[in-house]
Amino acid sequence: MAVFSKGLALSALLAGLTAAPAFATETIKAVVIDGYPARALWVKEFSNFFIPEVDKKLAETGNFKMDWQESYGGSIVKPKGVLEGVKLGLGDIGIVTTIFHSSKLPSQAISAVTPFVAADSVAVAKAVDEIAKEFPTMQKEFAKQNQVYLATGVVLDTYQVFSKDPITSSKDIEGSKVAGAGMNLRYLEGINGAAGVRGGLTDFYNMLDTGLVDKAMLWPEAAKTFKIAEVAPHMLAVDLGAVNSKTITVNADYWKSLPDEVKTALQDVALMYRDHVAGIAMERAAASRDAYVAAGGTITEASAEDRAAWAAAMPNIAMEWSANLDGKGEPGTDMLKAYLAKLEAAGYTGVRDWTAE
Repeated sequence: MAVFSKGLALSALLAGLTAAPAFATETIKAVVIDGYPARALWVKEFSNFFIPEVDKKLAETGNFKMDWQESYGGSIVKPKGVLEGVKLGLGDIGIVTTIFHSSKLPSQAISAVTPFVAADSVAVAKAVDEIAKEFPTMQKEFAKQNQVYLATGVVLDTYQVFSKDPITSSKDIEGSKVAGAGMNLRYLEGINGAAGVRGGLTDFYNMLDTGLVDKAMLWPEAAKTFKIAEVAPHMLAVDLGAVNSKTITVNADYWKSLPDEVKTALQDVALMYRDHVAGIAMERAAASRDAYVAAGGTITEASAEDRAAWAAAMPNIAMEWSANLDGKGEPGTDMLKAYLAKLEAAGYTGVRDWTAE
């Protein structure tokens, strides 16, 4: 009977050990911010892709679990305030719209200063991100803003021109007020009488509706999301090109506090997110054009001659950009050449050589 009791006791002990966790999972809070609404492509996919993928990676060991707290649409910061918000620690992770910060993040404009090259978000995202890893300049700029660079984001297949009135060539832009954001306003400098008006994507509908501008430079997926066909039913498909406009960053102080396993998960998923979002942008490009037409819009394809003429009329903003970085002791010229070489290797050569005078 004693032996039987000892056997029961041993079985109970083993069962208890099996049921008890070998360790306690540590929960880490992460406040994610963006000023754009949750319906914006990159925000939606951060919720639907980035977060679940990080959770999946961390679940493999069970050591850590994230407590995600998402704040979008201006609840903590406006679209232009994400960089400062992450810097100050208002958010731990942010989706920074870099085109608003040309003075603080000049190297981020590398694709914006090279229009008419590649209307391919996947190729541009990969090339920009590789430049960020191969040259220290981009990461240094974010470090000055108390942030760690994770990955770039390209959410648009190519900028096009949307107009209230019929538009068949760049000639029809002459004398117009055109909404844009950041560096793309400089595309207008070669067009007689065209005036760029700075605004955010969420402002474009009202800017067009109220007559503040006649035209806007944005991309078909955004035109569909923000119902631009209602106020600008004419699109000139001029393929100005894909531009990196988003960067996933982490507050540097928060980053230092993270375990290496969590850092690795965030870095790995940031690259996955980069390609995922760029891929969606390309997949949705054709459908978004169709949706624009279905909503009452008309699309006119610009001729190759018109595109070349527009590019030739512009100042060489790419060389201005690289010279500015060179003057600060950064390898701007080398970055420009390396970036364009990457796009050429991917099958994209511009209608103008931005490395030549």
